[in-house]
Amino acid sequence: MKLLVIQTAFIGDVILATALLEQLHQQQPDAQIDMLVRKGNESLLANHPFLNRLLIWDKKNAKYRGLWSLLGQVRRSRYDAVLNLQRFGATGLLTALSGARKTVGFEKNPFSRFFLYQIPHRIEPGIHEVDRNAQFLLPLQLQNSPRTRPRIYPSVTDYEAVKQYQSRPYYCIAPTSVWFTKQFPAEKWVEFIQKVSSEFVIYLLGAPSDVTDCEQIRQRAGVDSVINLAGQLSLLQSAALMQGAAMNYVNDSAPLHLCSAMNAPTTAVFCSTVPGFGFGPLADNARIVETPEALDCRPCGLHGHRACPLGHFRCATTIEL
Repeated sequence: MKLLVIQTAFIGDVILATALLEQLHQQQPDAQIDMLVRKGNESLLANHPFLNRLLIWDKKNAKYRGLWSLLGQVRRSRYDAVLNLQRFGATGLLTALSGARKTVGFEKNPFSRFFLYQIPHRIEPGIHEVDRNAQFLLPLQLQNSPRTRPRIYPSVTDYEAVKQYQSRPYYCIAPTSVWFTKQFPAEKWVEFIQKVSSEFVIYLLGAPSDVTDCEQIRQRAGVDSVINLAGQLSLLQSAALMQGAAMNYVNDSAPLHLCSAMNAPTTAVFCSTVPGFGFGPLADNARIVETPEALDCRPCGLHGHRACPLGHFRCATTIEL
């Protein structure tokens, strides 16, 4: 069986899609699995033992010319099935025109009428994103098995790169998010850091774009044992470091899913969004922290906002770690 899995959304979405790769390999170990991701996310899947080939779509430069080129590659590959985990038109069109014997996608995709199989996309309490994706097994006559954790595969080199930070017990904090209303406020992180026992080192993690925010938190905390590693580690190196942490503190964002993929201890802080959307932690040692207040305005959206729509941001400021 020759399969293409499409997930060209953000880092967290790609991480969660790896649960489907685990299920496909478990039930069809001889299947040839390719995956299409957006440029910039391919490093997440380095060393992945079940992937035959990665197709990369540069969505920032010559987006539609690149999509046309990808369509040619896809059609030449003659896939038995294309599994499109997205609900957006561009990849829906690619799926519809792929020439695959089976095309599978969510019914909410604008081009789903042209798919052979349409999968319901339900956002309900108790249904995780990995459960939604697992429905794609059924058109392949495979079992929708019990919930499977996503998984990524840091290399030996990745583990060696973070050994220098593991001589003492440590916490990892990933304090930022693309969306303001998903982000536990900086002053609240500072308060928490100042309460942590001095026996723990605290590593602040993030992308190069997060360096300044993390450095401001470090300086405001005024604690010698806080080290800003934002921008210094790759995604897989960050995952390797989080795996060995006594606890990882994260927002409802990609680092949460890195923890799930590594089965790393997780404290997930949910501000404007709620776990019921299906993006909660999946590690064995995981807890969710939310506001104790019953706010009528929460959740205020599926993905978060650039600012609190009502101006008070009580879904975040009333949380205590």
